[in-house]
Amino acid sequence: MPPQNKPCRKQSNPFLMYELNVSFASMVFQGIDNLLAFVAVARTGSFKAAALQLERDASVISRRISQLEKHLGVKLLIRTTRNVALTEAGGFYFQRLRSVLDELDTATREVGDFVATPQGTLKISVPVTLGREIVAPVFSSIIKKYPKIRIDAHFEDRAVDVVGESFDLVLRAGLLPSSSLISKKLGAFRSILVAAPAYREVHGLPDTLEALEHHLCLGFTKYPDWPNWTLEKDDQRVTLQPECALLADSSEAVLVCALQGVGISLTPAWMAAPHLKAGRLIEVLPGWRSVRDIIVHALMPPGALIPVKTRIFVDELIKTFRRQGFR
Repeated sequence: MPPQNKPCRKQSNPFLMYELNVSFASMVFQGIDNLLAFVAVARTGSFKAAALQLERDASVISRRISQLEKHLGVKLLIRTTRNVALTEAGGFYFQRLRSVLDELDTATREVGDFVATPQGTLKISVPVTLGREIVAPVFSSIIKKYPKIRIDAHFEDRAVDVVGESFDLVLRAGLLPSSSLISKKLGAFRSILVAAPAYREVHGLPDTLEALEHHLCLGFTKYPDWPNWTLEKDDQRVTLQPECALLADSSEAVLVCALQGVGISLTPAWMAAPHLKAGRLIEVLPGWRSVRDIIVHALMPPGALIPVKTRIFVDELIKTFRRQGFR
């Protein structure tokens, strides 16, 4: 038997669909003035009143509606010398358009409210120690002031991809590579030499930098100049390589050991400050500090507009960093 022809399923043409979509979009954008003219006449019942509302000449309004009727192939309005009335098709079309325009108006107001009122989720990446000690208290402050803000905080000591990982805000300490990201300086700090009273009781404290070689030191291996400690006081500058009883890539681990009297550490001043105040640490060789400013920046995705939720958070961070003694 000869093979029977099977019915062919009509294949959609993606290029044709693209052309149709472009055509539709072009029609919408080109005809928006015509639609607005029709809605204005339907609402006011007058070409003159619609012209005043849209700040156009009445003849322009009449021409736009004629273009719309020609495009649709249906009569929308019945014009008389005294007034204007909707046809049945015009009444149906007006109701549908009015619901669409009302939705658009609502969306516009809501977007305005979104800009005016800080809200939405703020995705943030912060270094672990700095984040916990300095930034975390800002979270509670922001949430109390702006209950519509939600914070998604990531505590990590890696260089995240701000754009690729969809972060709204990233805090980074140290030198910044060149990029298109928006950056805002939050503050800068230096490090000082500290030890616990328990260490002093057993080993005493050095009276010169050179005497440090006879003391147990604690090394933070992510310190910018490591393995050197470059320190300055007034117009003096000295670089030395301490002999360390502990090497760690965690500034917190180094601080814990310093607090327990294990040795002398070069610790960020902001980390040492509360322990110095409480007497848990003593400043060693006061006046000497690290020569390098470590700057903390807030990084944000590129773009001319920074969301209000991000702006208010950065402003709060700047105030907090200043209160904590950052320069």
